[in-house]
Amino acid sequence: MALTLESNYSKKVGLPGYSSHQFSLSLISELTDPTQVTAEAARLYALLQGAVDRELKQAGWLPDAKPANGNGHSNGHDQPRNGHQRNGNGNAAPADVWACTPKQRDLIIKIVDDNRLDKNEVEQLAMDRFGKGVKQLNKLEASGFIEELFERYPRQRTGNGQQSQRSGYAIR
Repeated sequence: MALTLESNYSKKVGLPGYSSHQFSLSLISELTDPTQVTAEAARLYALLQGAVDRELKQAGWLPDAKPANGNGHSNGHDQPRNGHQRNGNGNAAPADVWACTPKQRDLIIKIVDDNRLDKNEVEQLAMDRFGKGVKQLNKLEASGFIEELFERYPRQRTGNGQQSQRSGYAIR
C-alpha cells in the first residue's frame, strides 16, 4: 500500500514601501512504509524551507523605501537604490540612513562596539533573520534584532561579580 505525503512551504517577507515578496513550494512524495512518515516529513520540510529561504534572498526589484508624499506620487527627490542620496548639486553622496529609530541605531552600535562584534557577522545575522541588512531593519525588526543581540551577547559581569544591568544599554 502506497502512502502519499503532500508537503507545502510558503513564506512572505515584508519589504520597504509597503511591499512584500512571497514564495511557495509544494512536493508530493510516496511512501510504502508508514513508519517512515515522520522522517520523510522532516526531510521534506527542511528541503522546502531551505529552497524557499534561498530564493527569497534574491529580492529582485524593490519599490522606493518611502512613499514620496503620501499620495503615491514622487516628489522628485527619491533616494536611489544604490545607497546614495542626491546632494544639492545633483551628485550622489554616500548615505548612512537607517530605517529604524536613531535610538535603536545607537543601541545596536553600542552593543556591537561594547562586545567587539564582527560587523560582518552582525550583518549576516540580520540577513539570516530578516532577509535584509542591519541598516534596512524597520522599527519592529530592529526591536527584535536588539533582543536577539541581548540573548546572544549577555552583559558582562562587573568587577564585584554581579552581572551588569541591561540599563547599561538603555535607550535614552
